[in-house]
Amino acid sequence: MTIALALGAVLAVLAVIAVARPFLREPETASDVLDEPGELERRRLALAEERDQALYALKELEFDHRTGKISDEDYRRLVGPLRRSAAEALRALEPRAEARHAPVRQSG
Repeated sequence: MTIALALGAVLAVLAVIAVARPFLREPETASDVLDEPGELERRRLALAEERDQALYALKELEFDHRTGKISDEDYRRLVGPLRRSAAEALRALEPRAEARHAPVRQSG
């Protein structure tokens, strides 16, 4: 009986070591250097920044108009260019969306 208990204890210790071993090793270090974005990615980031700035400016303009800081006349004069800028950036970011919504020409 004593041999069985000793054998069970040794087996339990070996099982704990086998399970804990991956957690006790030093992790392998991997390179954490980011790759330089390509031209296409830089263009996409610039368009996203342009879109975000235009949308933020529109939001601020709407708020200022609602709170009375901007007159109706000034609002009408400023909102058009901001909307165009945001729309152009959105269109440029999603060229496939334009193709999906374009009318299909039928030959014939």
